[in-house]
Amino acid sequence: MLAVHVHAQLDMFAEERRLMFEGVVLVAGVDEAGRGPLAGPVVAAAVIFPGGVVHEGLPSALSGLTDSKKLSPGKRDEFFEALVGWRELDYGIGMVEAETIDELNILRATHLAMRRAIGGLRQEPQHVLVDGLPVPTIGHPQTAMVKGDSRSYSIAAASVLAKVTRDRLMLEYDRRYPNYGFARHKGYPTPEHLDALARFGPCPIHRRSFAPVREIQLSLFTPGDYNAPGRAAVGPSPPAL
Repeated sequence: MLAVHVHAQLDMFAEERRLMFEGVVLVAGVDEAGRGPLAGPVVAAAVIFPGGVVHEGLPSALSGLTDSKKLSPGKRDEFFEALVGWRELDYGIGMVEAETIDELNILRATHLAMRRAIGGLRQEPQHVLVDGLPVPTIGHPQTAMVKGDSRSYSIAAASVLAKVTRDRLMLEYDRRYPNYGFARHKGYPTPEHLDALARFGPCPIHRRSFAPVREIQLSLFTPGDYNAPGRAAVGPSPPAL
């Protein structure tokens, strides 16, 4: 068990405590990473903190936990290791790859990743705290919290798990498809990424339904010329997830 340190910012457990006061013991926070990139999966995570921690405060190893976007990469990694190494913590991670994103659209794919993350929990949550807007298909009672990853420790922890998991996957993809700079931009539409797309065409992890990728594919395609420069890049299959 990690040492517990009571923080002044216990209001980030306010919603969890409110639900527990009403008899809801298993409260999961859910968040996602990777809705906006042009390449790679969308990843979601779900976290249920032990009930005692919700009342007593975060472990000292998680001091400063908040929205992953507000943390440095080093601090995100530190929190990630503390979370996954904490045996009492219940967490699940779900992801949906680019091909399925293209089939479903990014909103439905994100919701699917969230359901997969919840399905990876050891315990069935009685209530789910969702960052942002409600998720109609989540299958559990829920509370949608705008900026929830800055208002709930459960959602903040999920945001760290989702972000670090996705970033590490993109580092692996960078090794497989080195022309695109995935290690630096993680698939987001930076000038470097758009330039690489124009030069090399999309690779197997690009989301072909996203406008920049779709437009580049159309501009590079020459009917009947399958050896044209810039056609879809080929390479090894994506890593098994």
